[in-house]
Amino acid sequence: MTALQIKTTLSTNRKPKPDPEHLAFGRNFTDHMFIVDYTEGKGWHDPRIIPYQPLSLDPSSMVFHYGQTVFEGLKAYLSKDNQIYLFRPDRNFKRLNHSNDRLCIPHIDEDLALEALKQLILVDKDWIPQAEGTSLYIRPFIISTEPHLGVAPSENYQFIIILSPVGSYYKEGLKPVKIAVEKQYVRTVVGGTGEAKTGGNYASSLKAQEISEKVGYSQVLWLDGRENKYIEEVGSMNIFFKINGEVVTPALNGSILAGITRDSIIQLLKHMNVPVSERKISIDEIYQAYKDGVLEEAFGTGTAAVISPIGELYWNDEKLVVNNGEIGKVSQELYDTLTGIQNGTKPDPFGWRVQVTPETTVKEMHSGSFVY
Repeated sequence: MTALQIKTTLSTNRKPKPDPEHLAFGRNFTDHMFIVDYTEGKGWHDPRIIPYQPLSLDPSSMVFHYGQTVFEGLKAYLSKDNQIYLFRPDRNFKRLNHSNDRLCIPHIDEDLALEALKQLILVDKDWIPQAEGTSLYIRPFIISTEPHLGVAPSENYQFIIILSPVGSYYKEGLKPVKIAVEKQYVRTVVGGTGEAKTGGNYASSLKAQEISEKVGYSQVLWLDGRENKYIEEVGSMNIFFKINGEVVTPALNGSILAGITRDSIIQLLKHMNVPVSERKISIDEIYQAYKDGVLEEAFGTGTAAVISPIGELYWNDEKLVVNNGEIGKVSQELYDTLTGIQNGTKPDPFGWRVQVTPETTVKEMHSGSFVY
């Protein structure tokens, strides 16, 4: 591909940084953002890092009317010796292009996206929190921007990356959460957009989420949309169960998001010599395992929460308390190991950790452009 310049305009009005000990998730954003435009016939062009600011879009921009948008989520970590690490970022941009396929959005150049992300992080590296359990959340996303009211793929897009210093995804921290199994609503079906990371999937989950929160459950566990019996995923996480010594998770079937943390956990379990399998799992099987006393642990996995132990499932008006409502041994070990790999405190036998190193000085950043 032809070399592109990532132009950089630094903010002259820096924002105050939030208290790292009281970080809410996704509420504060750094001083800069990355944008690159797409025009039909021209491709992606004009990549730039600019001060964080509102977007200016025509009211008829197609994203507002037809929901043609995809996004990703990953994190940057600051180690105790002030090294900056990303965790498997290549997989995020690969998955973004998979979502692009499903939403008829042109592919991004994955190498350019990763280079732009690294440079953006270097510009805003002072925003990376270092307190335990904190990180810099990264939100890459693409929106359709063509001003046109017509049901067809847009001819114009913007690919944007924003950054947000975050604490724990759940206010309660690494404590078992309570999950309600959804019976009435459907999030997606095989053949739909469930395996793409697109906004509509999350919008369709809000009603069930709202209802479950009113009765004390923090998330919803979705069943399949056709037979309403097979477990798929939690709203923001993939899900795992430890049954009689074996860890099982629903097999990817076209309506389940292929979680990067999910894949990492499967590899970690194999590395730990813990039996693990991907297969169809019915809610009846989980209920029977609970009744038989062999449902030993349950936990969710995702970029935001990493590992989220599940202490209770609500199904058919019955509370299924897992492991006495406490975090399980395997869940704790997986959390400690994976977060240790991510923040540089534990060895990385898989080569997942990617160090972000300054290839240019701050002085050179002020010159106004990088060459990719």
